[in-house]
Amino acid sequence: HEAGGIQADDDLKSMFVGTVMRKIKSRTWKKHRYFRLQEDCMTIWYKSKKAANAHSTFSVGDVEAVREGHQSEVLLSIADEFPPDRCFTLVFRGRRGNLDLVAESAGEAQSWIKGIRKLIDNLENMGQREKLDQWICDWFKKADKNRDGQMNFKEVRDLLKMMNVDMNEHHALRLFTMADKSQSGTLEDDEFVLFYKMLTQREDVLRVFQEYSGNGQKLTLQDLKDFLREEQLHEDGIQQYALKLIERYEPSDTAMTFDGFLMYLTSPEGSIFNPSMVELYQDMTQPLCHYFISSSHNTYLLEDQIRGHSSVEGYIRALKRGCRCVEVDCWDGPNGEPIVYHGHTFTSKIFFKDVVTVLGNYAFKASQYPVILSIENHCSVEQQKLMAQHLTQILGDKLLKSPLDGKILISLPSPEDLKGKILLKGKKIGGLEDGMNGVVDDPLMGEKSKQHLSKELSDCVVYCKSVHFSGFKHSQIHSKFYEISSFTESKARKHIREAGAEFVLHNVRQLSRVYPSGLRTDSSNFNPQDMWNAGCQIVALNFQTAGVEMDQNDGLFSQNGHCGYILKPAFMRKIDERFDPENPQNDGYKPLSLSIQVISGQQLPKVNMKEGSIIDPLVRVEIHGVPLDQAKQETRYIDNNGFNPVWYDTLQFTIHVPELALVRFVVEDYDKTSKNDFVGQFTLPFTCIQPGYRHIHLLSKDGTSITPSSLFVNVRITNVN
Repeated sequence: HEAGGIQADDDLKSMFVGTVMRKIKSRTWKKHRYFRLQEDCMTIWYKSKKAANAHSTFSVGDVEAVREGHQSEVLLSIADEFPPDRCFTLVFRGRRGNLDLVAESAGEAQSWIKGIRKLIDNLENMGQREKLDQWICDWFKKADKNRDGQMNFKEVRDLLKMMNVDMNEHHALRLFTMADKSQSGTLEDDEFVLFYKMLTQREDVLRVFQEYSGNGQKLTLQDLKDFLREEQLHEDGIQQYALKLIERYEPSDTAMTFDGFLMYLTSPEGSIFNPSMVELYQDMTQPLCHYFISSSHNTYLLEDQIRGHSSVEGYIRALKRGCRCVEVDCWDGPNGEPIVYHGHTFTSKIFFKDVVTVLGNYAFKASQYPVILSIENHCSVEQQKLMAQHLTQILGDKLLKSPLDGKILISLPSPEDLKGKILLKGKKIGGLEDGMNGVVDDPLMGEKSKQHLSKELSDCVVYCKSVHFSGFKHSQIHSKFYEISSFTESKARKHIREAGAEFVLHNVRQLSRVYPSGLRTDSSNFNPQDMWNAGCQIVALNFQTAGVEMDQNDGLFSQNGHCGYILKPAFMRKIDERFDPENPQNDGYKPLSLSIQVISGQQLPKVNMKEGSIIDPLVRVEIHGVPLDQAKQETRYIDNNGFNPVWYDTLQFTIHVPELALVRFVVEDYDKTSKNDFVGQFTLPFTCIQPGYRHIHLLSKDGTSITPSSLFVNVRITNVN
């Protein structure tokens, strides 16, 4: 079949008949095995005379070279026993050990040596499509555990998982039935190849591949380097990188086939998110106030703010998502035990000590960096004492109870300094310095005792002392680095409008917290971007509410190892810079032009579960950043195709402050009569974008992945002249 005229060859004829040769493992292990080439001209089958049915196979495609004579350790060790013209070694790719063989005669050895070399050559020259068939067949054989050459739907589904193809059950079954030409309810190997091809036709990628491939069959190392330089804009170490890609996605070759190319483009290296920025890559040794901190509001609520259910589950979920600042509302509870709930509402109540226990258990699962526990304290002095007791007893040395030793008290410690520590944010009697100088008797005690604050709880507050905000002028003169003020979203917006640059400077020195307005009883969120633009670190969102605001939060914090701390841009960490988010372009910033060609979509999920409904997808790209950068544009919609819609629509944006911009890709199901349905989204920091041909792996509404669904885009970032 495939091999065509090759069967007529004499060497191969004798290989089809089969030959008994000795397989040599050591000086003492030399056993006869019967070797035979199978009809596919691809597989060599061998078995021992004794064992009734045990047999092994290997693919000619796995053979890297045939060595004649005594050219292996094993054959050299028996060189005195067998002449070199009867000996040869098959060397395999990858980790598989050599196969050392001794034929009965020099002629038989030559038949096998020349025959296998011809087969290897034949493979090298095999067309692109046949090569893919081979690649798929190899997977098929790997998965065909009982070796009966067929697979039912469940086995096919498992194999696709192995091959990194995850897919819609419904669609797969339809294709399975189409490919099952013999109507046996199972796919034989050529039927499986057909099934796989129908499933993964990628004309869009083929276009790109053929543009760079000299012969339309392969990308040579040089072709691949050209592609990486011109399209993916890789600069240094391009030779190493190209070799690494070939080795990873095309293990059997020195060039890259279309399928290897497709695997590269759908891998993390081909993702729009720069893999080196997924890791922890930022300087973690600067003062806490130099970072944006992933923060949750009323963490105990799972639903709305009035009747919602309070639960420790809220803390577990937020902490697992990398949240580093959680909030508790504490009230006097029955039997002297403080409770947590949203005061004066009908939300259910939980015990403060249970929240602290969960905090101790989950604080450092997602990240080693410090967690801030923000306390809204409505308790009597008696119950505050109990709160302090729970904190110290349950958290032990995780709770930071005094300033870090040897640190001169002039600025906040860094996330690095505070690894594994829980910081209490709350009211405090007196300041940090008092305790340091041994002064216990606070001169302000008389005026402060009105606060009804227990000394024990006050002593648990070190670097996050809550204070009332009296204006930027006042805090510039009087405030201490460890003092932190909270702003409702509306107050914060007013300050940004009226004194944006002042706000940014305030946040160079100390922490600010912004929280949702009390009117958001439905637990909706405000736009966190406005607050980050002003350098506010602790922007507290309702983590339980999915939507664009949480997408932005997840997007910003998806970089830097998901550790919950993101270093602010340099111009937000310096006292002598004047950055005004409302008017950013006066600082000699160089605007960038972002061009995104939305090429195609892959296996977009069904939104509407109604039988037979298929989506009409469109893609919207949104820029979230300083007011000047806020923008959105969308592609046209494609009728009735969620499996592989193709757009080739180009969207253009100008980005004035790239360091603060987030880019959000949203796929929606177009509806002419009502609001479009959400299909999937992906949000990432502008600075984490890899240019070139990239795949975007979409997330569901609640930020979890929807595996097979992706967009294929071409991204260009250039200077605006």
